[in-house]
Amino acid sequence: MKPSDQVREYCEKSYIEPARRKGLRSVTIRAGDVHNDMKFKNRLPLVCAALGTKRFEKMCDVRRTSVDGPLNGANTIFSFEV
Repeated sequence: MKPSDQVREYCEKSYIEPARRKGLRSVTIRAGDVHNDMKFKNRLPLVCAALGTKRFEKMCDVRRTSVDGPLNGANTIFSFEV
């Protein structure tokens, strides 16, 4: 499995599915948290790219509502409507 697919799968299982179970309407994902949790080194652009794709939105049946913070940084925050 490609690293970008691993990121998408991790985020679906760790953020999207729990938000749905809790009945939340939105979820935010901080790129640096994903990067650290997955024990990556110097892969923040990969994490941001994986979360910023329509493929992630389609895979998880979510809609990205905003991206805040620096481009490809640890503090890049992706917000999704669940």
